[in-house]
Amino acid sequence: MSTYDYDLFVIGGGSGGVRSARVAASLGKKVAIAEEYRFGGTCVIRGCVPKKLFVYASQFPEHFEDAAGFGWTVGESTFDWKALVAAKDKEISRLEGLYRKGLDNAKAEQIDSRAELVDAHTVKIVKTGKTVTAERIVIAVGGRPNPHVALKGHEFCISSNEAFHLEELPKSILIAGGGYIAVEFANIFHGLGVDVTLIYRGAEILSRFDHDLRKGVHAAMEAKGIKILCHDVIQEVTKTADGFVAQTKSHGDLNVGLVMLALGRDPYTEGLGLEKAGVAVDHKGAIIVDDYSRTNVPSIFALGDVTDRVQLTPVAIHEAMCFIETEYKGNPTSPDHDLIPTAVFSQPEIGTVGLSEEDAGKKYPDLEVYRAEFRPMKATLSGRSEKMLMKLIVNAADRKVVGAHILGHEAGEMAQLLGITLKAGCTKDDFDRTMAVHPTAAEELVTMYTPSYRLKNGERV
Repeated sequence: MSTYDYDLFVIGGGSGGVRSARVAASLGKKVAIAEEYRFGGTCVIRGCVPKKLFVYASQFPEHFEDAAGFGWTVGESTFDWKALVAAKDKEISRLEGLYRKGLDNAKAEQIDSRAELVDAHTVKIVKTGKTVTAERIVIAVGGRPNPHVALKGHEFCISSNEAFHLEELPKSILIAGGGYIAVEFANIFHGLGVDVTLIYRGAEILSRFDHDLRKGVHAAMEAKGIKILCHDVIQEVTKTADGFVAQTKSHGDLNVGLVMLALGRDPYTEGLGLEKAGVAVDHKGAIIVDDYSRTNVPSIFALGDVTDRVQLTPVAIHEAMCFIETEYKGNPTSPDHDLIPTAVFSQPEIGTVGLSEEDAGKKYPDLEVYRAEFRPMKATLSGRSEKMLMKLIVNAADRKVVGAHILGHEAGEMAQLLGITLKAGCTKDDFDRTMAVHPTAAEELVTMYTPSYRLKNGERV
């Protein structure tokens, strides 16, 4: 009989933590899971899900404009920010309830409290001060926005967390950052009528994506009226009677209604008691794990963003299922982080899987690049000048498609299906012999028969 209070104790009620707790409990293990805020984690409570709802809301002004080209007359429209926030909150509460119900049905004990490590098998429940023991401990506490404490006046700025709960919309906002969170919120606020400026220290936003995608998004955002200041940073933020002043390095003082920092996310490990248990972390505070999510302490495991491997919700869930297979089913399974489809809900949207042209050029000596840029059918009657982009990167040696990139409507939906295709190792010949679905934008993926250009050792020929 076990000498521990629990077979498994999970710290963190996000997607990875809940999945590992629920499945372990369904296998008959005695499981407890502790969460200090709300079950559902960053994705459900203050990340992907509410963000996507806000994206939908911000797209309606363009939909109203486009309707005229299809014979519709749309009357005067108004927007109620408080109504959107209330509707979003209601949906988030519903989803949190589903997470809790799943844990209940599996008979996993839920603890609404912060939990901290005491040693390799002991956890302290902060709310009550009680300590409990577990044979195995999973840490799945995720990450949090980098507060950028080096910035003078950072305390006056908001992060993506606070953006979901603003009392009212500002007339203008300055967003610092060039990653997907900064870009998505820039488009959201712009669509809701806010004057938006994006400031980024790098040469181009979305620097980790294929150059055609980032250039396309940049141009589209500027065409909408979003100001993008590259090669610049905020040096200081001060509060004024009617807003804030952001002192920038290259563009002087900017008077705005709000300043948002989207400068990356950090593992949420501070004060977790890792040092007491002897758990090793890297220079960012991320928990170091092996190929099976084990820390250097045999009884302690870590999943999801807290390990800083791939910061995506489906990855955390996948890592949780691999943990279950390895520890409770006798089937050692290492998480597969290769060829992960990704979407950026910018406007226009990005869907991508595999290598960018730049990265593929470093790996393969001979590449074929298939590229199509066109006006989508919806834009022909609406009169909108937007373009869609489809791009396939092919290794010439074996014709395998090593990268697929889309810019435009429903790019994320297409990227999910392309993820299956690339994971299966499909070649360009497989694409070519697949019948097109007409009329769709996606048909371009199977009708690009001739390379747009080739790359030899990373150079275009």
